[in-house]
Amino acid sequence: MSSIPTPDALATELKEDAADTRPVILIANRGEIAVRIIAAAKRIGASPVLAASVIDADSPAARMADRVVVIGASPAGASYLRPEQVAQAAVNVGAAAVHPGYGFLSEQPHLAELLAEEGIAFVGPRPETLRAVGDKGSARKVAIAANVPVAAGVEIDDVDDVQALVALGNGIGYPLLIKAIHGGGGRGIRLVENSEQLAVLVPQAAAEALGAFGNGALYLERYYGSARHVEVQVFGDGEGGVQIFGDRDCSVQRRHQKLIEECPAPGLTDVRRKILHDASRALVIALKYRGAGTVEFLVDTLSDDVVFLEVNARIQVEHPVTEEAFGVDLVAAQLRLALGLDPELPDVPPVPPATVIELRLNAEDPNEDFRPNSGDITAVSWPRGPGIRVDTQIEAGYRFPLYYDSLMAKLIVRAHNRDAAVAAIASAAANTRIEGIKTTLPMHHFVLAHPDFIRGQVPTSWFAPVWENHSNGATS
Repeated sequence: MSSIPTPDALATELKEDAADTRPVILIANRGEIAVRIIAAAKRIGASPVLAASVIDADSPAARMADRVVVIGASPAGASYLRPEQVAQAAVNVGAAAVHPGYGFLSEQPHLAELLAEEGIAFVGPRPETLRAVGDKGSARKVAIAANVPVAAGVEIDDVDDVQALVALGNGIGYPLLIKAIHGGGGRGIRLVENSEQLAVLVPQAAAEALGAFGNGALYLERYYGSARHVEVQVFGDGEGGVQIFGDRDCSVQRRHQKLIEECPAPGLTDVRRKILHDASRALVIALKYRGAGTVEFLVDTLSDDVVFLEVNARIQVEHPVTEEAFGVDLVAAQLRLALGLDPELPDVPPVPPATVIELRLNAEDPNEDFRPNSGDITAVSWPRGPGIRVDTQIEAGYRFPLYYDSLMAKLIVRAHNRDAAVAAIASAAANTRIEGIKTTLPMHHFVLAHPDFIRGQVPTSWFAPVWENHSNGATS
C-alpha cells in the first residue's frame, strides 16, 4: 500500500467519493478476525474500512479493505484499546457501524456509548448489556434471576483480610477457583487447594487482574476438576427474541486458554443438551441480548451438575465451528442486524448435520513452555479439499509482530460424523506448513493422535498433565 491516510485526510477523500453509497463498516481490530469481518462486509454489500495501528497499516487485512485509517502507534494501548480514537475514526470515515471483533474493545461499553452519541451503530450488545455480563458478579446475579444453574461462589470484599478469605474459602470448600470479576482469557484465575494457598494467591490474582483489566475485583467459585467446558452459540434480536445455534466443546485448554473446539459437543445426552440450550435462551431473553454471543458452562463428568460460567458478549474466536456446522454466516448476520436489516439466519435443529473441529494455530514454541515468538514467516502452505476452511491473515513474507495475541490462524474441518472429523483434522494439520517461526502445530499433532482425544469428552484438566508427560518423554 503506497500511503496510509490520516483520519482527517481520509475524511476529505471520502467527501470526494460521494458516488459510493455503500454503508461503511469500520473494523476496529486486526489479524484473522479483521480479514473475516472484511469478507462479511463485502458479502452484504458494505464498504469495509480498517482501523489499524502503524504496524498493521500494510497488513494483508489492510490490503483487503477498501480503505485504511491509522488510529495510533503499534502497541495496543496506543491504538486498538483507545475508544476515543476508534470513535473519532468512525466519524471521520462516515461509518454506519463499527465492528470491534473479539478482544480489545469488543466488550467495552464506553466505545458503544461514544458511537451512540454520533449515531453510529456498535456491532454488538447494548452498553447496559455489556455492563451486566462484563462483570462476572453481575452476570452471575442475572443468571440466578433467570433460573440458570450456577456454581457455589462469593465475591471477595477485601483481598488483604486473611481471616475473612479463609472463612469464604471454607464456606465453598476446596479445591476452588479465584476468578477476576472483570476479566477473561485465563488472566486473574488461580486454582486453590487449601486456605494457606488462598491467602497467598488472592493478592497475586488481584494484581494480575488490575494490570490486565484495570480492576482487581475477584470472586471465589467451586472448582470442578473433572468438568468439560461447553458453550452455546446464541443470536438475539435485542427485543427478547433468540436463536440457538448448537453447542461447542472447548475442553482442550492450557491455562484456561482454548486450543481446540468442536461442534456439536460430543457425548451430551439429550437431557443435558436441553438444559444448556434452555438456560442460554432464558439468559438471552432476560438480557434482551442483541447480536451474536456465547453462553459458557461447565458440565461435570462426575455428577449431573451443569453450571453457568459467563457470557461472552461478542463474536467468539471459535465462531467458524458453528458457521460450518450449520451453514450460516454469523458475522454477516451481526452486520445486517446493526444496520437495521434482517439478519437472515435460519432456524436450525439442536444438533447440526455435521461435525466440525477447529485448531488454533499460535506463534508459540510448545517445547519452550509455549513461549510466544515473532519474526518473518518464510513459507506457508495450507491443506485443500472439501470441508476445509482456514481463517488467517498470515502469508509468506509476513512479519508476525510481538505486540499482540499470538494467534496466527484457525484450521477448521467439517465431516459427516466425529470419527471422520477427527481423521480429517489430523490429515489437515499434517498437510499444514508454516516456516520461519515456531508454532503450536507439533502440540496439535500430539493431541490429535492421543486416544483420549479420539474417544472424546476430555475434561478441561486433561491437557496439562498429558502434555507434561509427553514433554518429559513419558508414555501417557
